[in-house]
Order: sequence, then C-alpha cells, then structure tokens
Amino acid sequence: MDFSLILFIFLVVTGVISLAYRLMVENRGSTVIEQAAIVTKGDSTESHQPILVEYARALFPVILIVFVLRSFVVEPFRIPSGSMLPSLHIGDFILVNKFKYGIRLPIVNQKILDLSAPERGDVMVFRFPNNPKLNFIKRVVGLPGDKIAYVDKKLYVNGTMVNVIEDGEYAYQEISNRGHSADQFLETIDASTHTILIDGRIRKIDMEVEVPEGHYFVMGDNRDHSNDSRSWRFVPEENVVGKAFFIWFSWKSATGGGVDWGRIGNSIL
Repeated sequence: MDFSLILFIFLVVTGVISLAYRLMVENRGSTVIEQAAIVTKGDSTESHQPILVEYARALFPVILIVFVLRSFVVEPFRIPSGSMLPSLHIGDFILVNKFKYGIRLPIVNQKILDLSAPERGDVMVFRFPNNPKLNFIKRVVGLPGDKIAYVDKKLYVNGTMVNVIEDGEYAYQEISNRGHSADQFLETIDASTHTILIDGRIRKIDMEVEVPEGHYFVMGDNRDHSNDSRSWRFVPEENVVGKAFFIWFSWKSATGGGVDWGRIGNSIL
C-alpha cells in the first residue's frame, strides 16, 4: 500500500475520533457518556478521556503536519541501487522538492497548479511506468518533442552530440561486495554539468526515438548499469514526483555499513 495512502487513512481516523469526542463532550449536558467522566474537585475540573481518544488527539496534529509536508513540500527517499553513480550512492538518503514541478493532490496525483516543468539535466524522481508502486530516480535527458539518439555510447539530443570530457576512472563496490570500475566523464546538458560512468565491458545498444508530448526521456548516470528509458521508453508527466536536490544522510550500504559523513549536506547536481 502507498505510504501516502497509509498516512491519509491515519489522518482521517484520528481526525474523526478527535472530532467525534469533541462533539460528544460539547453535548454532554444532554448525553450520557460512559467513557468520559467529569470529576470536579473544588474549583478545578479534570477530564478523563478514553485512551483511544488521547492517542488520536495527540497524533492528529503530528500526522497532519507530516502529511502536508510530505505531500506538498519535500519527501525523503533512499537510494537502493548504483544506477545513478557517481552522483548518488547506494544508501544515500535524499530530499525531493515536491512543488518544483507543480502542486499535485496526494493519493490521486492530480496536478492542480502548474509551476514549472522538468528541464534537461534535472535529477527527477518518478513512479515507474511499468509499476507505479515503485519510485525511480534518473536524470532527465529528453523533453517532449526531443529526438534522442544513443549511438556508440554517445548521447545525441536533437541531432547534436552531448558534450563529454574524459575524467579518469571510477572504482566502486556493489552490495554484493564485487568491485567494479568504469570510465568517468563530465557531461554537460544545457546548464547541467555532472559526472557519468561508461563501462567498456558492456556491449553497446544503439537506439533512436522521439519523445512524445507529455512525456520525458530519462537515463541513469551509471549508463551501462541502469534500467531506464532506453529499455522501457518514456515517463508520463502524471508519473512525475519531484526534483531531487539534497543529501541529508548517507549510509555506506555497499561497503559494510557506517555513516558516510562526507556526503551529508551535499547538493544533488
């Protein structure tokens, strides 16, 4: 079950219990309430609430704040794979700007206010088109109407090859503790300059597509170890969740554990 839906259900349940109890107490002059006794001592009045009501009234404002922040402002995610290396590591905990691309109603994900659209080079979180229950994170390389080609492991946008500069070699480990290395490049797409990896041991797969209206073409920065639009094509606009912008915590999941202090507080480029 979607976590937003779970939060919404708890919000409704605690809200209904709190409201119902308040209405019952306000009308207690004409209603006998067995579960809420009013004991008067001198000039003070002490209310004894059922424990369910106490929990509901205590949790409702907390759940409301979390629900609003998570639905409309920022949402935390954890990076589970190395498809965005070296930009994002396995075990990075990131924040995603939920209002950058417009305000959406939670649960139904219906956009009600259009603020801006994804741009080439953005690191975007979205619901996987083949299974919307899963959240994916990739880099936007193609906008609606763009012609995208990936030939001989080189990216072309509207007939122009995206500029890359060799930047040495990058070595890393997966959760399986297997060591990997790949050629590292600095890639510039529009105003975004970021690092990508190319694994020369993986055979190239050439393709060329045109991005339909209302859709986006995305790729992982770890180009030869990413399940992205080259395999399943496009991200519909309605599947967009938000723009990743900040690493608030990092755990060295791929190297045996431990806090990776050097990554905490980094911006996502």
